[in-house]
Amino acid sequence: MRDAVELLDSLGATPVPDPMLAVEPTGATPEEAEYVVLTSKTGVELLAEAGWSPGDATLVCIGPSTAGSAREAGWTVDIVPEEYTSAGLVERLRDEVAGARVEVARSDHGSSVLLDGLREAGAEVHETVLYRLSAPEGAGQSTVMAAGGELEGVCFSSSLTVENFLAAAEARGVREEAIEGLNDAVVGVIGPPTRETAESYGIEVDVVPENADFEELACAVVEAAAPTYRE
Repeated sequence: MRDAVELLDSLGATPVPDPMLAVEPTGATPEEAEYVVLTSKTGVELLAEAGWSPGDATLVCIGPSTAGSAREAGWTVDIVPEEYTSAGLVERLRDEVAGARVEVARSDHGSSVLLDGLREAGAEVHETVLYRLSAPEGAGQSTVMAAGGELEGVCFSSSLTVENFLAAAEARGVREEAIEGLNDAVVGVIGPPTRETAESYGIEVDVVPENADFEELACAVVEAAAPTYRE
């Protein structure tokens, strides 16, 4: 969250930090496999802290942010899909994992698209939950600000952040007003799955970056919102 605040501040925006996710590490590490798939920077950081390394496994990372963290940990990243999503991972690995053991290490809220797709491709898939995600106690002040029309831009980094935001708004009795406030602001989401979630709740999405990268998302939202907050 600190990095996100510093980034937004450097872009000339006024950050409103309101974390919608708390990370609870499980202490687990991936089992041995021919392929190890990592789907988040958080997962990489937890594994690096635990002293884990991929060894001879083919290391697959969902996108540049995850891959960058893996390289900083001293690991060799072998595969990054062209599309930084679970579906993109399946598409990239589909033709080479038949009969191979594939270890997927991620949060407890990972999409079934990845596991099902790899199994359909003939892989022997095992999932390791590296961390659990929950809503932080006391989160949700931004929902009140949204309801009051005080936000010009909002960044959602996952489907779960959208759902937790709405749950926090519901708890404060401002759910409908918060959605209206979001629809008067510039709403950016990290990728197509998060867009689908947001729109299913009536939230109008204005920005989806080409790459599922928070810096790219934040820059796009600030640029889109700039005419509003600079008036």
